[in-house]
Amino acid sequence: MARASTGTGAAPTKLLEAARGGDQDAFELLVQPHRRELHAHAYRMLGSVHDSEDALQDALLRAWRGLPRFDGRSSLRAWLYKIATNTCLDLIGRRQKRVLPLDLPAADLGEAPGRPLIESVWVEPYPDDVLGLEDGYAAPDARYELRESVELAFIAALQHLPANQRAALILREVLGFSAQETADTLDTTAASINSALQRARKTIAERLPQRSQQQSLRTLGDERLKEIVEAYMDAMQRGDVEAVVSMLAQDAAWSMPPLATWYLGRESLRLFLADGPLSGAWRWSRVVTTASGQAAVAAYTWRDDEACFRPFALDVLTIDADGEIAAVTSFIARSAEPVEPDRLARYPDEAVDAAKAVAVFERFGLPPRLD
Repeated sequence: MARASTGTGAAPTKLLEAARGGDQDAFELLVQPHRRELHAHAYRMLGSVHDSEDALQDALLRAWRGLPRFDGRSSLRAWLYKIATNTCLDLIGRRQKRVLPLDLPAADLGEAPGRPLIESVWVEPYPDDVLGLEDGYAAPDARYELRESVELAFIAALQHLPANQRAALILREVLGFSAQETADTLDTTAASINSALQRARKTIAERLPQRSQQQSLRTLGDERLKEIVEAYMDAMQRGDVEAVVSMLAQDAAWSMPPLATWYLGRESLRLFLADGPLSGAWRWSRVVTTASGQAAVAAYTWRDDEACFRPFALDVLTIDADGEIAAVTSFIARSAEPVEPDRLARYPDEAVDAAKAVAVFERFGLPPRLD
């Protein structure tokens, strides 16, 4: 692709002319203001940061190749969204649906964790702060806040929608596109979009909690939230099972993708914590962070061979308006290779792909090691 010098202060029309003439630098300047929102859009569609990165690169390549055919009847932003949406629809057609373990039956009381499943099964957490996701609504007609739209419960609910319904709901309810703009994006009619949206709303309403995490966090306030997260970290660090259980809602859930096993209720969680992460078998260190618009804690395990703490899991907390922890989704940063049963007994040390775990943590702006 040809390159020519293009000043950053050039008007969009001049950038567009230059890009159409083969100037890749001009094209990059044109699309740069839209990269973050397109990445978030792909994540909502696909439920995976990794897949959204692939989709964004593919969409921008399609845009580059199709730029000579861009006639300007729609805005550049709307045109890019159409390409990105259809790129995601193509990917959805080739890949299996992503879920959270909570979509599967809960473990029996005292049941040990089972084998990990392959990574492509699971919804992934989103580094919204690092990627600069904005607060508030994308448009006056949007129904969901931008941070609500990357919460784990919302993303997991979206994955249960047929692909076209998913796209229609995101474009209309998250991004605030009109019915006609959405119809143009999906090459259908406004009537079809309204029908798809009605069905999508019903499914989403059945799967979402009564209050979004953003609503609960606003009720709690920043200081109370900080207290809750610090108390959780302190109790986990001390290995105090009862202190952790006391912070949980009565029907709290604890899951650990890529493990399919998850635990429901205080009694089940008390046994799991005592036999698992708080059994005293491992040394831990933790760092406060955020993920998917929610409070999160990065957990590191001590490695004798390296004399430091290395990344292990990202605990994303769902906290209700009363200040109780309703769910912990502990995303274990590990290889997708199967783990043999005898190695599960030495979990996590034998199950972690160190390089991959570091890459996952760095995506959230977290250090690769703690001394």
